[in-house]
Amino acid sequence: MCGIVGYQGNEEACNILIDALRRLEYRGYDSAGIAIWDNERPIRLARKQGKVNELQGAIREDDFRGRMGLAHTRWATHGVPSERNAHPHRAGDVVVVHNGIIENYLELKESLKKEGNSFQSDTDTEVIPHLVSSYIRKGNGFEEAVRLSLKRLKGSYALGIIREGENTLIAAKKESPLIVGVGDGEYMIASDAPAIINRTNRFIFLEDDDVVVVRDGTLKITDIDGTEVSRETKHVQWTGAMAEKGGYRHFMLKEIFEQPRALSDTLIGRIQEEQGEVLFEELSLPDMGKMKKIWMVACGTSYHACLIGKQIFEANLRIPVETDIASEFRYRDPILDENDLIILVSQSGETADTIAAMKEVKKKGVHTLAICNVLGSTLSRESHSVVYTHAGPEIGVASTKAFTTQIAVFFMLMLHLGKLTGALDTQDVRRHIGELKKLPHKIQTILDSHSEMEECARRNMHCKDFLYLGRGIHFPTVLEGALKLKEISYIHAEAYAAGEMKHGPIALIDENMPVVFVSPRDQTYKKTCSNMEEVITRRGKVLLFTDDNEHEMSGKVDTVFVFPETVYELQPVLDVVPLQLLAYYIANLLGTDVDQPRNLAKSVTVE
Repeated sequence: MCGIVGYQGNEEACNILIDALRRLEYRGYDSAGIAIWDNERPIRLARKQGKVNELQGAIREDDFRGRMGLAHTRWATHGVPSERNAHPHRAGDVVVVHNGIIENYLELKESLKKEGNSFQSDTDTEVIPHLVSSYIRKGNGFEEAVRLSLKRLKGSYALGIIREGENTLIAAKKESPLIVGVGDGEYMIASDAPAIINRTNRFIFLEDDDVVVVRDGTLKITDIDGTEVSRETKHVQWTGAMAEKGGYRHFMLKEIFEQPRALSDTLIGRIQEEQGEVLFEELSLPDMGKMKKIWMVACGTSYHACLIGKQIFEANLRIPVETDIASEFRYRDPILDENDLIILVSQSGETADTIAAMKEVKKKGVHTLAICNVLGSTLSRESHSVVYTHAGPEIGVASTKAFTTQIAVFFMLMLHLGKLTGALDTQDVRRHIGELKKLPHKIQTILDSHSEMEECARRNMHCKDFLYLGRGIHFPTVLEGALKLKEISYIHAEAYAAGEMKHGPIALIDENMPVVFVSPRDQTYKKTCSNMEEVITRRGKVLLFTDDNEHEMSGKVDTVFVFPETVYELQPVLDVVPLQLLAYYIANLLGTDVDQPRNLAKSVTVE
């Protein structure tokens, strides 16, 4: 979604803010803008529809000198993508950048119009600088005017606000992510750590209704009423280099190739093979003996990981597991028991629907466990307990290493809970840990064969439709493979449980339809072979992904890609990597914007 940055310090703000906007480009946006104040001149403001490069081209550095400023990348919600709707927005001498949605903006806008205010955009955001200016005209100071305005806003916001004539940067947060970066003689605000990780790794993760006031190099954090609150400064282990492409053409390709390292980092300090134990120091859980059901709730790629987690848990723990898409879960009034466990999964920890689902179940007294990647994110802070994936920053919009590390966490959680409940003995856990430890090397062998996927992509890049089929634990994998292709290549792709092919999708199959099968040699093998025969009979092109060097269908299909063997529950970690590569190479060959696909945002922070 939209990206926010703000700066106050001892250096020229313009280049710092433009660099931060570039680091936020992965979030998806349609316009960009910047505002700079230098103590001597009015606030300088520039906005452009399109990319940050176009904004930078519109800026004359001599005009944009100053050591305090705000910048923004916008993803349209209220108002079409255009320069007039781009942020920052100004009213009088007040300038604002905003992420989120102001739900009562029409009501506020009508009230402000009656006071004589004139609006220049179609956005909900513009009511905010007008509100602040209105309260200043009524005799309130800048800080108090902001607080009074915040109390009238309904909805979600992450805000940066400055005013001509005051060396003060104010920020505020409610249900939208916002952090403070603490540097040497400088403070920054940002919607995401990668924006400013090159300048500092010390962050304050704000909570709802926090108001930050940076004035003349000092920092104060209060609640919305002005009472000071204490927020811990945390050191994040990410580095600036981790958020750079490192020689790869795209962040997505870099992150696909980072998966061996990401998985290793996810396992480190948790698996104890000799003792046959998996430990989570950060984990607290309700009484497992009373637990009736486990719920897994997420969106998008994380939801696909939940579908795999369900199979991992049920097969080994024999506890019923129900999976839900977060945006559906919160509205269907699910039947919950206080002894249930809700596992909420989000790479960013800021997914709006997942956070809303968490808040709903907490009201009902149900224990919440977050699986996420970002330290200090809303989901990690507000859930009862949290397990981090430690995948490192994921910049590409199409999630890759988040998915594989989430599956690894589900598997480790299963081992941990299995030992607690007696469903697994020490030998079982030890054997499974042995398989976990082999995964990074096995993924590396797949990556070493990436040229095979590039050639397969070249042969199929002009196809208009793809069908993905798998059975059992491989069905969620093909859902994820089809999603990757859709996201970044804009090719229509559908995934089905292979047994459902005859219930409709078979009508689509002809010589122009590649059909992707995931078919390792497991309990679903024979049935999937029959499905392949049905596709071949109808002249469909079969792309086969398997762990069987002598798969009985090898001589009949268009393409075979063989990946290493592992235990059934971990096969999706290996299955998905060549599907990620296939999607990437097709998109790259077609020349699409792989890291920032159209209409998509990295973190869906508004409903």
